[in-house]
Amino acid sequence: MFMRLLQIKLNPDYIEQFKNFYDVTVLPQLQKMPGCIFAGLIKSGPDNAEFISLTFWETQLNAEEYEKSGVFQGLVNQAKPFLSESTEWKIQLSDKMELEYAPVTEEPVIKKYSVELQKEEDDKPKYQSSQMYVRIVSMKIQEDKLDEFKKIYLETIIPALKKIDGCRHVFLTESINEKDEFISVTIWDDKKFADEYESSGTFSELVGNVKHTFSQFYLWKMALEKEYRAKIKTTDDMKVETYNVVTGKSFL
Repeated sequence: MFMRLLQIKLNPDYIEQFKNFYDVTVLPQLQKMPGCIFAGLIKSGPDNAEFISLTFWETQLNAEEYEKSGVFQGLVNQAKPFLSESTEWKIQLSDKMELEYAPVTEEPVIKKYSVELQKEEDDKPKYQSSQMYVRIVSMKIQEDKLDEFKKIYLETIIPALKKIDGCRHVFLTESINEKDEFISVTIWDDKKFADEYESSGTFSELVGNVKHTFSQFYLWKMALEKEYRAKIKTTDDMKVETYNVVTGKSFL
């Protein structure tokens, strides 16, 4: 299985219109694409204009053929009126051969991941309702500890998550561009179950099982924090991001 994240920043004035566009235009197009299993629009908070279009595919080839078919670019072009304008401006010649400034649209960012491990062998994401909640935990792993990390995830983390109420899907995915970058995706029936999982201490306990496999840079940072009793941010930090599911559909 293959996962694709398309990060977009919307103009706050057009968020509701974009949700309708996603329902009416994007989902039907994705449903027609061979190999597309699931598509969902997720966002990180009520006041945030940043969204992610999350899609799961049978294979990486299916996702690549979707991009090459022209359907993807066509949808991006149709979505451009809803996108936020960045703080950048470009200078261009007008029809009257006069210089004019025009705002630059925030372009979507694509991230691609292969699904390495999952909750069940045939587990595929299914859209239940807009109460669904997504947690994405990203981390960098030492190259010589990749196999050990995957083994612990398979034998310890997945069995633990299976026992937790409301945890519907679990996927460990590996970036196809950055071989040391992994993200753990969990999909929940409701936000309250994910919150209980975190507040119970179970999440911290599970992270403790794999922390020694994290990048050397991250481990060095942790040692410094312990020595100086201060918080230090690095590019290799483990990141936890949470999203509400705005809309979605499974195509099984």
